[in-house]
Amino acid sequence: MQYEMTWRSSSQSVEFVSQAGYTGRQRSGHFCMDVAVMEVAMRGHWLTLCVGMSLLTGMLSLEAADPPPSKRESAVSPETNRGTDGAPMVLIPAGPFIMGSNDGPPNERPEHSVTLEAYYIDQYEVTLSLYRKFLESGKHDAPPTWDDEAATTVGDRPAVGMRWSEASAYCQWAGKRLPTEAEWEKAARGTDKRRYPWGDMQPFVDIANYNRGVWVSEAITLVAVTSGLEGMSVRHGLKGAGKSPFGLAHMAGNAAEWVADWYEREYYQKSSDKNPLGPATGENRVLRGGSWADVPAALRVTARFSAEPEFEDRTIGFRCAMNVTK
Repeated sequence: MQYEMTWRSSSQSVEFVSQAGYTGRQRSGHFCMDVAVMEVAMRGHWLTLCVGMSLLTGMLSLEAADPPPSKRESAVSPETNRGTDGAPMVLIPAGPFIMGSNDGPPNERPEHSVTLEAYYIDQYEVTLSLYRKFLESGKHDAPPTWDDEAATTVGDRPAVGMRWSEASAYCQWAGKRLPTEAEWEKAARGTDKRRYPWGDMQPFVDIANYNRGVWVSEAITLVAVTSGLEGMSVRHGLKGAGKSPFGLAHMAGNAAEWVADWYEREYYQKSSDKNPLGPATGENRVLRGGSWADVPAALRVTARFSAEPEFEDRTIGFRCAMNVTK
């Protein structure tokens, strides 16, 4: 897949496209954002600019890596008795948070307050071993990239390559559902408007799995969903090893994640401020979190991508959510 970017002449703003290739409606066999694709030379300049800005921002925000104690979310012990798959889930308390970013591309604007009811969400991405049990139930075919041997030998890696419908079907099989886009962002961001799950500091290879390229095997690049990297992250002042404020792992990088919502570029301009569910219909479903193949800009908690529901890619996985029983 090629690197792509688009230019919106009306606002003179650049919008990047995921390095892994998922971004918008299909055109001539690949995925692209709203307008025309720039020339290869311009793509190269964009990537150089993106990395340069990332390094500069990271240097300027080293002191902001971990939010002050008063802004950290209360630690919640994961529960393993919620879904039938036994995956640990974390309770996200009810209340407001700030969604979107006024500094990001147009599809992330405007920044707005959203209030959600309490819900549970998987602490980790759905693993190969868990997805294998789902396949063994006999109701769905394995994704084209499925490796049964890998599911046996490295079953703690995230399952990837499924369509949106298959991700949704797994969650239903486990007695859960896909999280909404708003639920995903709150679980990744917390309530202090941070840029990444761990804070405002730019990613490093020892706090997130990203920027590995698109021509290598996911069996090599994907890491265990429970990987912590605590030993090295200490030097960056990150005591949570890249986890979100609520203790969720790999909300940035590793596998990008399907969420429940249909995608609409300007949805934030009209979305509900309470428990938004996304547009009623659409052509694409939302993807969040960036993957092992993406550049730092795609790992921001506010970054929004999309792909057709039938799109299959070895960079895409998912995690499930669940309502709180009243």
